[in-house]
Order: sequence, then structure tokens, then C-alpha cells
Amino acid sequence: MKITAVKSHLIGYDLPETLGYSQQMYRRRTAHLVEVSTDAGITGWGECFGPGNVALANRAIVEAVIAPMIVGRDALAREVVWHHVYNLLRDHGQKGMPLQALSGIDIALWDIAGKATGLSIARLLGGPFRTDVPVYGYGMMLRPSADLAADFTREAAAIEAMGFRAVKMKVGCGVAEDIRLVEATRKGLRDETRLMVDANHAYHTAQALAVGRALEGLGVYWFEEPVAPEDRDGYRTLRAALSVNIAGGEAEFTRWGWRDLLEGRCLSIAQPEVCGLGGISEFVKVLALAHTHFVPVVNHVWGSAVSVATNLQLLAAQPPLPGGLHPDEPMLEYDTTHNAFLTELPQEDLDVLGGVRESGRVAVPDRPGHGVIPNPDVLARYRIDAPA
Repeated sequence: MKITAVKSHLIGYDLPETLGYSQQMYRRRTAHLVEVSTDAGITGWGECFGPGNVALANRAIVEAVIAPMIVGRDALAREVVWHHVYNLLRDHGQKGMPLQALSGIDIALWDIAGKATGLSIARLLGGPFRTDVPVYGYGMMLRPSADLAADFTREAAAIEAMGFRAVKMKVGCGVAEDIRLVEATRKGLRDETRLMVDANHAYHTAQALAVGRALEGLGVYWFEEPVAPEDRDGYRTLRAALSVNIAGGEAEFTRWGWRDLLEGRCLSIAQPEVCGLGGISEFVKVLALAHTHFVPVVNHVWGSAVSVATNLQLLAAQPPLPGGLHPDEPMLEYDTTHNAFLTELPQEDLDVLGGVRESGRVAVPDRPGHGVIPNPDVLARYRIDAPA
């Protein structure tokens, strides 16, 4: 079965409100999907991490750089394709956008393999270890507001009321204000609801220590990306000094980048981003490295239903760490802000929110591949061709 074509689909729309995190505010949601076709009539879908104009650059890499390298190759030889592309691009970037572009193609090839065999990706990986997974609700984004703390209290309570038993918030307004925002969010939640705090590398180490000590007293489950991803020493210092879990890794790429992060004892919880680090072929190697170091993995998830479906398969295929009757399971990250690409894009709904309402969990689809086929009408409706 030969690859015959590789095509990018960039989609986007204006959000109903301005949202943000510690690095920027934005008013537009975008996604970058990759469609890989074969001479057997089987088509696979993947997704590349990277919003906005980054997605435009990644489209050029997908279509003008990588596609000519792989058209005509065996669509089922995923490792061969991955290493062929990586070796040719190694001199031009072992991290960043080339890996994001390759990720979308690799995910699509795994989707093709699932469709060709009639197996879900979880089954291709030797699972599933679980048929449903717990879900945490991601919200409490930064936004222009006269009283952000009150907004966060209300939003946290609303997310919990949807059935989520764990929630994640953003910080990045300065040490004192961020502590106030966490206190306000905690106020909106029951004691038994997990709270995670994501800084998107807003702090230097001394600031992160001050925030982290406050988080300990507020019962926060993890402190995500407290310092810059390059600051390995800062991560080690925070992990040694704080009792709150230190999470991160969404900005790391390939097994080689993750080797240094894990051997450096930088993280309590690893958060690989499958749509960025190199795709499923590379994710499984990172997972093995993390579990070799006894570091639990909770996937970073951002994007459309293709990303969510792919991560559901990977979460189902993760063995428990370290095992036992009642292991602490990996959770699916779910964006509770306005996201038409979660609700409108798939031809068959993943029904994440329905599962959450019922049990705080979502069923893992047992369909060939990752289980999501984008609706062509939705792709056409939200198509973008030029910088927003």
C-alpha cells in the first residue's frame, strides 16, 4: 500500500471572547490537520501542534518538504518513513516545527494502519489496558477582566458541575496575583476535586518557588511548566524543594530531548504532546523512557477531535504505573472553552462531555485507527488560506 498524496487542512474561526495564557492573548482558534491518501483507497488523518501562523509554516513543511520525501513509500512502514524524514531534516531542526509537521503525518499513518487491519490504535499498541479514562477540564484562561478572580471562582464551579472531578487553570499575572487566582479557583471547587495550575513557563526559579509553596498549602495536584523548558536546573530545584508535583514536557521533542529531561530528574509528571514531539511512533518511545524512570505520563492535549481521539487511544494503551489494584490512572485533558473543532468536526461524536456527566470518564472508541473522520463540510466552512 503506497502513499499517493499528503494534504494539509488549516481551519480557524474567531472566538466569542479573548482568551490567553502567560505568553499572549488571542481571539482566534485554529487547527492544522493532515490527510494522507494511499493507492488502496484508505485515508488517514493526523494533526500538527501549532496555532495561527505557526500552522501556516507547518503546512509548508508538510506539503513542500516532507510530502515529496514520502509519496510512493509504503504507508505501513511507519518507522521507515519516520526515520527517512527525520534523517533528512536532522541538519535543519531536531526540534520545533519540523517535528510538529512530521507528527501529523505519523499520526495519519497510524490511522491508516488501524483502518487497514480493522484495529484501533490502542489494539495496534498491544492494549487496551482500560476501556475508559478519567477526564480533567481545562479552563480558567487569562482574559481581559475587571475581576478575574471572581470569574475563575465561577468558572471552576461551572466546570465541576459539568461532572469533571479534576480541573486545570492558567496563571501568569505575577506572583501575588497568581496566588490570589489559585485561591479564588480553589474556593469554587469541592475539597475532593483535583486542581492543577499551568504557568506556561511564566516564572524564573525564585518566583516559581514562591508560587509553589503557596500551591502546597492549597492542595494543588500539579504545577505545570513553572519555568522555561530550557531551564533544566530550575526544574530540578523545584522538584527537590516542593511537595507539589512538577509537570511539564509539552515543549520537548523526540526520545533524545526526553532522555535528558527524564535522566535529569526534572519532572514528577511527564506531559508529552503527541502532535508535536514526533507523532505516535515517537510517543511510544518517550512513554517507555518515562516509565523506565518511574515517571507517570499524563498526555498534553490541545487541538481538535483528531488530537483528542489520538490521545484517547494512547491513554488506553498505557500500562498502569507502577501497577496494583487501584492505580492512579492517566487523565485526558479536555478544553472546556469554546472549541468547534471538538464538537462539530468529527463525523461520529466522541461524546466526551456525555461521559463526564455520567461518571467523570469517557469511553475509548474501539474503531479502526483513532476513530475520527473529519466532516468535509466543516473543513470547508472553517478553511483558512492566509495569515489571520
